[in-house]
Amino acid sequence: MQDTIRERFVDSTGGVRIATYEQGNPDGPTLVMAHGWPDSHVLWDGVVSRLADRFRIIRYDSRGVGKSSVPKPVSAYRIARLADDLGAVIAAVSPGEPVHLLGHDWGSVAAWEYLGRPGACDRVASFTSASGPGIAHYGGYIFDSLKRPYRPVQFGRAVDRLLRLAYWYPFAAPVVAPAVFKRLMRRSANKLLTDRVPADQRYRSETACVDLVNSLKIYRALAVSPPTEFPADRYVSVPVQLIVGAKDPVVRPHGFDDLSRWVPRLWRRDINAGHWSPMSHPQVLAVGVAELVDFLEGKPASRALLRAQVGRKRDDFGDTLVSVTGAGSGIGRETALAFARAGAELVISDVDEATVKDTAAQIVERGGVAHPYVLDVSDADAVERFADQVCAEHGVPDVVVNNAGIGQAGEFLDTPADQWERVLDVNLGGVVNGCRAFGKRLVARGTGGYIVNVASMASYSPSKSLNAYCTSKAAVYMFSDCLRAELDAAGIGLTTVCPGTIDTNIVHTTRFDAPDRSDESVEIRRRQLEQGFRRRNYGPDKAAKAIVSAVRKNKPIRPITPEAYLLYGTARVLPQAMRNAARAKIV
Repeated sequence: MQDTIRERFVDSTGGVRIATYEQGNPDGPTLVMAHGWPDSHVLWDGVVSRLADRFRIIRYDSRGVGKSSVPKPVSAYRIARLADDLGAVIAAVSPGEPVHLLGHDWGSVAAWEYLGRPGACDRVASFTSASGPGIAHYGGYIFDSLKRPYRPVQFGRAVDRLLRLAYWYPFAAPVVAPAVFKRLMRRSANKLLTDRVPADQRYRSETACVDLVNSLKIYRALAVSPPTEFPADRYVSVPVQLIVGAKDPVVRPHGFDDLSRWVPRLWRRDINAGHWSPMSHPQVLAVGVAELVDFLEGKPASRALLRAQVGRKRDDFGDTLVSVTGAGSGIGRETALAFARAGAELVISDVDEATVKDTAAQIVERGGVAHPYVLDVSDADAVERFADQVCAEHGVPDVVVNNAGIGQAGEFLDTPADQWERVLDVNLGGVVNGCRAFGKRLVARGTGGYIVNVASMASYSPSKSLNAYCTSKAAVYMFSDCLRAELDAAGIGLTTVCPGTIDTNIVHTTRFDAPDRSDESVEIRRRQLEQGFRRRNYGPDKAAKAIVSAVRKNKPIRPITPEAYLLYGTARVLPQAMRNAARAKIV
């Protein structure tokens, strides 16, 4: 990588000179970055640092910004003129080879305009667009939909899009808008129009205030001559990737829903971001560009790129990586099998090597893909090493199921301290360790994900004879509620699963601490409970089906079995009844 930035000027239409900035790998593919309002080439700082080893990067300041020319006529700021600048930059920096484009806001709009010109598609190898639709596509959809009020959903969305563009007109006011923005910039220059991203990610130049005021003429040009006619031929043959901000207040996600009509090679990544995704999610843009270019150059498509391909048929969890702990038996095994049937690739782990390998073999026999690992979830260091290995070899899992757990029966005063702590180490610690190891990686990835924490109906139904078990599962329940709120901002969902009486081997492996009973009577009681579980006839396959459904529907809490639902409601409506029932002795 070359850290040195080479500055040069490119001549564009109307005598305008465009300041360009080159850095990165001089032998890599050329990537041209186009910014929007009120930004400059500095907007891309967070993205550049992640791509400079791979690409020869060309950034430039649009007209009216930074060291580029500042033409006075409003007409000089029409989108067509911005497209002229992009074309001039491409021709100057890469006269022989096509370039890859990355655009945001009006920079992306200008790129769409450029791609609509004869021969432009031969000059561009790919285009990644963030929060900047093509006027022909976006405006054409609005006007076409407004002509069809008999289609209420489509008509309503068109009206919504049109109203969200109304901000153009106050921004276009000749004297008032510049004065207002100057005052706002003086008061909070580094916070204005940044979606409240962290301070160290607000990429703005020292000339931001002047740049903002000068480039307001983009809105004035649109207000003076708004687009009202749209070509029937809106096709773009270049491979296009959309980075769609789910929280963008102006460019709404549904604004891209029909784009595949005009762009036959289209990929779309929806992220939990606002308008300034180059600031808030630079890693997402960088990875998206790199994965698309790698694929176009002949490498296999990444799992994320396959998921993003518009129009590609796949199963519900196709091209998805799912991690399941405690997958050697019971609910864990059946959950792994269920996700495999839904198309997922599995990373499965268990403390028992033989059983987890058997689960993997079953998945492979049925045509799936599974990677077995031996793991003690109560060992935080081991879980961290496991996460490192999984992410390095297979990528960050899209769904993480923290299922591993152990049973424990006995009153508190009868349970040895080390056994009580062991139950919490596995049942609670295992969930915490899994969430810490994979949760931070999901957040860093920036594209969302999902976590499932398996608790129990025991988490809200106390029993004096299941003290350690109930305590551990109740802690999982509350921990998950807290974590769900924390991860929501990153677009990561979380389901707390609360199984009831599921016919697994948990009773057989449960330790009973009942000093007032002989070993023989304890074993008799164990067999009675096992028979009761079998007669209940609610297998782990049904629990697994519920887990997959909960992930699909983003359910925060998912009791499993009728009795789990009944106790869930009773615990909220009649808590004293639950406390009274807790006195019953089941061991």
